Amino acid sequence: MTETVADLLGFTVLDSAETIRFEQVRALVAGYTGRDEAAVRHHIDELAAIGVAPPADVPMLYPIDSATLTTSAHTAIAGGYTSGEVEPVVLRHSGRYYLGVGSDHTDRELETVDIGDSKRACPKPVGGTVVEIADWASFDWDGCRMRSHVDGKLYQDGTLAALRTPTDLLTVIDERLGDDGRDLLCFAGTLPLLDGQFTPGTRWDLELVLPDGRTLAHSYTITEGA
Repeated sequence: MTETVADLLGFTVLDSAETIRFEQVRALVAGYTGRDEAAVRHHIDELAAIGVAPPADVPMLYPIDSATLTTSAHTAIAGGYTSGEVEPVVLRHSGRYYLGVGSDHTDRELETVDIGDSKRACPKPVGGTVVEIADWASFDWDGCRMRSHVDGKLYQDGTLAALRTPTDLLTVIDERLGDDGRDLLCFAGTLPLLDGQFTPGTRWDLELVLPDGRTLAHSYTITEGA
């Protein structure tokens, strides 16, 4: 039997018995989504210094294959030098919006050659629980806090105030790509690494704490393989 996106990608809505399943989803990774444009430019310059080409646009939108999205706790990764980054995940399903947490797991060697290809080279872990957002304009995005741990060590920690809002990001997506009516799943950006160094770890723990104290979390381990 051939598996479809809907078979592979289902989410439980927080504090409800509802499950949503995706089919024909537009999947994107948004890069360079920092709200502080000077800091974004500094980050671009830092990456250029290690051989990563600057983006054509800011923010940058990287389409990915929806088949790479996974809620599994175990992920096979091809390549030895890869790492993840905690990200808020903006979802739209049947016209309703949700917020989740995921990891933009990336091939760091390939990143110096082609950023889009480096993002498409790895599975994209996403937490299996999401929270419905009735109205992005009234949601306290800046009051959310994200953290990641790699092999038990704190790797990232900060609020979403550092990132563009979903309203802003969704406008950029619509202006550049148009709205084809499909469901949407978009990784919305990440936070600086606390030690400034990519860590090719084995276990990744992701956490997004909502303003009311509820938490979206996901953990995954990686093994090298095709």
